[in-house]
Amino acid sequence: MIDTATAAPGALPFAVQLKALMDQESRYQPKLGGLRHLECANDNGLRMTTKLRELEVKDLLSLTRFFGFSSETFSLAISILDRFLSVMKIQPKHLSCVGLCCFFIAVKSSEEEKNVPLANNLIRITQNRFTVSDMMRMETIIMEKLHWKVKAPTALRFLRLFHSHIQEQLDHESEEILSIERLEAQLKACHCSFIFTKMKPSLLALALLNFELHEQHDPEHSDQISKILCAVQMQLNIKDGDLVCVRELVGKCLAEYSNSKFTRPNRRRLRWTISGRTARQLKHSYYKITHLPTILESAN
Repeated sequence: MIDTATAAPGALPFAVQLKALMDQESRYQPKLGGLRHLECANDNGLRMTTKLRELEVKDLLSLTRFFGFSSETFSLAISILDRFLSVMKIQPKHLSCVGLCCFFIAVKSSEEEKNVPLANNLIRITQNRFTVSDMMRMETIIMEKLHWKVKAPTALRFLRLFHSHIQEQLDHESEEILSIERLEAQLKACHCSFIFTKMKPSLLALALLNFELHEQHDPEHSDQISKILCAVQMQLNIKDGDLVCVRELVGKCLAEYSNSKFTRPNRRRLRWTISGRTARQLKHSYYKITHLPTILESAN
């Protein structure tokens, strides 16, 4: 059976929650050998490439926002996808089925049962040509390859834990210095880049917080937050050089994301065509089609 979620954030002290996530982190990392194989693949249409992976992630982000699902669902879907791609060689023609199955698994694990769409509706909305039977077989393959381990310690879980820890130690006037909504939007942009698949989720989360802190240009509050992050860095046993390197990669990724020339998902993919019968079965929220999340400007 699919593993269940751990205790909700805030139920245990920060140190206990952090240790629990750190103990699981290495067991849920994508295999580096498989990621390197993906990185070295030729873009000849016959083998999976990093570019195809990034395009699939952007499609899943659009699908997540189409249904109005949570950030947890998207982050978990990407974790499942990357872990599977790192242990299983697939052909590009199977990627859409793999991606949708990873998304479906994440939805069933993170969303309320009443909000889980039917597999047939997912296939029709995304205009894929495979069948529900194909999807069910692929889902079984994915779960078996991942040993039925779904609930991974994602970068989002670390990010929310670190952010909550920071907020608890700030005064009321300083609580809005780091916006969790903005941070989560930035993390989604990072998930669209293959380079971050090889990094520990805890390192990515901490680097993102460090980057955002440096962008604030508010010495009065930044010093206090910086001390908190330094303490977290020591608990994670992360070297300064590694943190600076990843922080720079985060900055580069977000700069590309905000650039108008940055590759966006094909908007035509958002114009899903559905039949009248399917439309009558869909919930109202299914019609709220939105684009990639807007990363808010820093507060002055």
